[in-house]
Amino acid sequence: MSDITTIENEALAAVAAAADLEALDAVRVAELGKKGRVSGLMGSLGKMSPEERKENGPKLNALKNRVNDAITARKAELEAEALEKQLASEKLDLTLPPAPGPKAGALHPVMQVFEEVAAIFGDMGFTVAEGPDVEDDWHNFTALNFPEGHPARETHDTFFMKAQEGDTPKVLRTHTSPVQIRTMMDQKPPIRILVPGRVYRNDWDATHTPMFHQVEGLVIEKGTHMGHLKGCLIDFVKAFFEVDTVEARFRPHFFPFTEPSAEMDVKYTRKGETIEIGAGDSWMEILGSGMVHPNVLRNCGIDPNEYQGFAFGMGIDRLAMLKYGMPDLRPYFEADPQWTRHYGFAPWSTPSVSGGLS
Repeated sequence: MSDITTIENEALAAVAAAADLEALDAVRVAELGKKGRVSGLMGSLGKMSPEERKENGPKLNALKNRVNDAITARKAELEAEALEKQLASEKLDLTLPPAPGPKAGALHPVMQVFEEVAAIFGDMGFTVAEGPDVEDDWHNFTALNFPEGHPARETHDTFFMKAQEGDTPKVLRTHTSPVQIRTMMDQKPPIRILVPGRVYRNDWDATHTPMFHQVEGLVIEKGTHMGHLKGCLIDFVKAFFEVDTVEARFRPHFFPFTEPSAEMDVKYTRKGETIEIGAGDSWMEILGSGMVHPNVLRNCGIDPNEYQGFAFGMGIDRLAMLKYGMPDLRPYFEADPQWTRHYGFAPWSTPSVSGGLS
């Protein structure tokens, strides 16, 4: 076993010369691995006589321990050196502002359009009003001049709540107009409100859903007339679709709560999958409107001989479809994050008429 000293010197020199952890592991395998030199010497003990094993066993164990200790010590040195280099290369200046993180979420198009509409009418002096989703018959139908037997009072159009025997069932509101009634009953004119919110109707296809979003407006003042209504809505369409000119027409229509009533159409053209408002030769209906019916004013305790007003209503979901080219209404309510990432908006970009809506 005269080569023990030679193997030890060579092994310790190789350990000291290892420049990195990979090189050090190669030395460990070469010396202490299954086929390593030190392991080979340890394996030869079985071929020795008892006297030789008694003499060489302690020497070989001591060799193995010294080589293993040297490798462990060198490994600690190399790991410390690597940590020092990492700390030096990854030095962080805490005085610098934090880097912007990844986009965590997106504002739903419905909420974006709510904000856009509110910004436009807010510039016209409207304030936002809200009310309950579950309404009684008076606020949802009777006060709004809906006669008995009107289709909206039937279950094929409206969701009715289960009621106690003899009581009138409550409904999931079919429009946000009940908020107009509540405001007129609680507040004296002049009134100028915008009413956004969820509404519910028994319908389901590509352009209709059982729950959708609506925004209505109400103005009650002395001397208000149809010209004010038309000017207000034309200015809104220009601002919302961000175009300089809009050609509009108001077609006579019927709503129980307004008289006269009109649906507003605007000219448009289709370019591929998108719609351009304010150009072309086709007409598209975008909202309903009219002068508040005298019966509605009387029901709310307002004298129609002293005050007049106008009201309008439109579907927020449909406005978003028209402006941002969404072909189907149903994905709005499917909670698909991929769809929201595609059509969503940055939550910190607040729409404003002066700074830009979309």
